[in-house]
Amino acid sequence: MEFTEIMGLVGAFLSSITFIPQVVLTWKTKSAKDLSMNMLLIILTSTIVWLVYAIPQNLLPVIIANSIILVLSSWLIYFKLTHKEPAN
Repeated sequence: MEFTEIMGLVGAFLSSITFIPQVVLTWKTKSAKDLSMNMLLIILTSTIVWLVYAIPQNLLPVIIANSIILVLSSWLIYFKLTHKEPAN
């Protein structure tokens, strides 16, 4: 494995784990009120675009990172839609 491929995999790993703390926090608190749906939809869309770009070219680091981000951002969107805040 070449150095650039190793760096790509490390970068993919680091990019992917950035969403984990937010997913865990949202799951624990059952609150997604501070999450921006617009941001989540932009992330989801960009992730899909990256996958459409990377899959035909077999860019493994990009595929791995964006597949993980796709799952995590989908969970956040699900939480945003289902964890409604009680009315005051």
